[in-house]
Amino acid sequence: MTSHHPARKFFFAVLIVSLFISATIAQSVPPGITRVRSVEGITEYRLANGLQILLFPDLTKQNITVNIVYHVGSRHESYGETGMAHLLEHLVFKGTPKHPNIPQELTAHGASPNGTTWYDRTNYFETFAATDENLDWALDLEADRMINSYIAKKDLESEFSVVRNEMESGENSPIRVLFDKITATAYQWHNYGKTTIGARSDVENVKIENLQAFYRNYYQPDNATLIVAGKIDESKTLDLISKKFGGIPKPSRVIEPLWTTEPTQDGERQVTVRRVGDAQYVMAGYHVPPASHPDFPAVLVMMQILSDTPSGRLYKSLVESKKATRVFFTTFQNKEPSYSIFATELPKTGALDTARETMLTTVEGFAASPPTAEEVERFKTAALKNLDLAFNEPNTVALMLTDWVARGDWRLVFLYRDRLKKVTPEDVQRVARTYLLQSNRTVGMFIPTDKPLRAEVPKLSDKDISAMADEVKGGDAIAAGEAFDPTPANIESRTRRASIGSLKTAFMPKENRGDAVTLGLSLHMGDEKSLMNRTLAGSFAGQMLMRGTTKRTRQQIRDDFDRIKTQANVFGGATAAGAMITTTRQNLAAAMRLVAEILREPSFPQEEFDRLKQETLTSLENQRSEPTSIAIRAMGVAFNRYPKGHVFYSRSLDEEIAEVKALTLEDVKRFHKDFYGASVGELAVVGDFDPAEIGKVAAELFADWKSPTAFKRVPAQYFDVTPVNQTFETPDKANAFFFARLNIKMRNDNPDFPAFSLGNFMLGGGFLNSRLATRIRQKEGISYGVGSGFGASPLDESGTFTGNAIYAPQNAEKLEAAFKEEIHKVITEGYTAEEIEQAKKGWLLSRQRARGTDGSIANTLLNFLFIDRTFAWEDELERKVSALTPAEINAAMKKYLTPDKISIFKAGDFAKAKAKAASPTP
Repeated sequence: MTSHHPARKFFFAVLIVSLFISATIAQSVPPGITRVRSVEGITEYRLANGLQILLFPDLTKQNITVNIVYHVGSRHESYGETGMAHLLEHLVFKGTPKHPNIPQELTAHGASPNGTTWYDRTNYFETFAATDENLDWALDLEADRMINSYIAKKDLESEFSVVRNEMESGENSPIRVLFDKITATAYQWHNYGKTTIGARSDVENVKIENLQAFYRNYYQPDNATLIVAGKIDESKTLDLISKKFGGIPKPSRVIEPLWTTEPTQDGERQVTVRRVGDAQYVMAGYHVPPASHPDFPAVLVMMQILSDTPSGRLYKSLVESKKATRVFFTTFQNKEPSYSIFATELPKTGALDTARETMLTTVEGFAASPPTAEEVERFKTAALKNLDLAFNEPNTVALMLTDWVARGDWRLVFLYRDRLKKVTPEDVQRVARTYLLQSNRTVGMFIPTDKPLRAEVPKLSDKDISAMADEVKGGDAIAAGEAFDPTPANIESRTRRASIGSLKTAFMPKENRGDAVTLGLSLHMGDEKSLMNRTLAGSFAGQMLMRGTTKRTRQQIRDDFDRIKTQANVFGGATAAGAMITTTRQNLAAAMRLVAEILREPSFPQEEFDRLKQETLTSLENQRSEPTSIAIRAMGVAFNRYPKGHVFYSRSLDEEIAEVKALTLEDVKRFHKDFYGASVGELAVVGDFDPAEIGKVAAELFADWKSPTAFKRVPAQYFDVTPVNQTFETPDKANAFFFARLNIKMRNDNPDFPAFSLGNFMLGGGFLNSRLATRIRQKEGISYGVGSGFGASPLDESGTFTGNAIYAPQNAEKLEAAFKEEIHKVITEGYTAEEIEQAKKGWLLSRQRARGTDGSIANTLLNFLFIDRTFAWEDELERKVSALTPAEINAAMKKYLTPDKISIFKAGDFAKAKAKAASPTP
């Protein structure tokens, strides 16, 4: 925390006293809880039953995250039981006798929840508005479902098809399929070679008794870590945890350690996948050490140097040479020896063998061409920046710790940071020489050799990991901030609006952890006539902004943002451009100057434009066989009533491809010259900053920047569209997509807007608790993801209701019938008073949670500046929703939700499903 602000000396003194008092209180913990250790604000406790507790209080954030991590994942599954850990994750949401409808409770408390399964762990979390009631409920829920979840046969039967649907959604992606095949080929014995979602036959045939035994064995306090972060009182939270979890007995069973170790690979391997698709991919994978190993930070730096865009060696050898359109990579960071994969994409007509050989030569020749100090420092700086900024957000830390806990010890995150700081070019070259070997590669075929060169991948025991973690001392504590109440009234009272040149500004300073601050900028351009036939040029101009300025290259822009610890996105389209940045008080002015340079002085390099065109064309070609893209684009074309060339015109795929091919760099440069400027725009800043200083910087950067073409907002029009029901065949795609749309003539200041918004929330919003989700996913198990949406413009009578679902093609008729039936029930039967009261609570709490982040507040302020509103409008909307009656909501749904006007679009391999259904059963 900096101390030059006039009010800060007193604040800092109070903070020191508070920390002293907190430290004194922390020594007194409830009976049955032992304080273990504390590092940089995170304190570990242990219950007598073995439950590990990590608390990370931060009064500056208005949300709390409760995250419980079970030390069990797909690595712990037995033969014939793959997918069990993930399937159990689904069943744990099915309820307990005390909490029979968990999705309903999550929605009612306005939570943002999820459960995830990976190789070494399973976790369940919920982020919610910081209230005593919410925290009590969340801890009670997690303690109860730890040992009292139903895990019932009827729920297993309904989840079979849901998990199959999730499985099939992954099978639609060529990258995902190839990724799964490579790992399966690379690991001959270890469970890291099996997908977490499991084999279809195992998922479909697993016995409920096996799942129940798996649950009872692993879902126990001595095999779990409870993480609570955010606006919490540490002492009160410990009391609650003791009350909720302390009575759970420590089990007598002993979890036996797993002993399967993948043997050293003794020759290159190859796998080929042949499926429908529109692009080619090459991947090469190599075994690497576990995440806790001292070599691992150097391995990550090595992967970045090779695969980064645009400075990476693979990018230069493949993309800049036009042998491929993009490169990317992934590295497992697991508890046991892990895996790294390089990948490249090229068009269907590209030379696959050439790309493959270039990739392997670049990767395996890396050790002979050592990295420079600049390359190493670049990626160390970026990684350390992201880690530093992450620790400013306790809810992010709560989730980030999930995997560090699973890797062996939560303190490893600090050990990783300290080791990363020490990585040298020599370290990177050494790990490349050790692991990037032909014999350690999965992509080629087996070739006998007299003297095989093998990569001996080290393994660490729990004792080794713990001993290394004991070396962690921790750095200085991050500057604390103020307790902030994110109510609309408080936000409004703290916000100061003004004008700087032509920019409307909204400044809301507040003390933040780590001196964090968020800035949003919007610039508006053009009118309906001047933007005709220039939409694509505007899109490309925006995408080119961060690819180089007159003073900096694309890489230098990235390096400078990393140097000043700034996460930045500078963007543009046909009607607007802008930026969103997150940084610190000390770096805000420098970040603003760099953003202004990017917006005002782009260089538009020809080579970057050529690469962007090729990337775009490859991405568009990929859409030809992808069900989701086909259905959504068909919807856009069916609902389009604007003339071709209009900024809102919806193009067919072939039209867009033709436009991209015809676009020139001069078109893009001319768009920037004709439209970019700050004559009409908004600037919002939220967080730790000096308004006077930032106001001067904004005036210096934008006050004199005039837009060449006058701005006049292009209105969105309402069209009464004749409904259609269209079906599109996508051969060899296991997962299908359903999309529904209805245009509604409504602005969001319409008296019916609050009622219809809450009605839609009950129909298809919330977390697995809406009418659609309860029927289609929870009861019938047709879809993994199903819901509805509603939005209305604040300025035009142009609203849209949508519905969507993913599903197996053979369930198309059943899904559509269920969707229509649920809408019919809403119109004819309406919602109950009890249902509405629960929905109100969840809807209001979800909005409170959304306002718990500075980014959300900044975005809302930007929008309100443009449409001339304040947070008083937000406050009024919430009061209106709170006062709604069942009669008002049911009347609004009946008035606007007209089933015979809803259009439906479906894409999937329906022909194959129909043929399979018609064939005789063997």
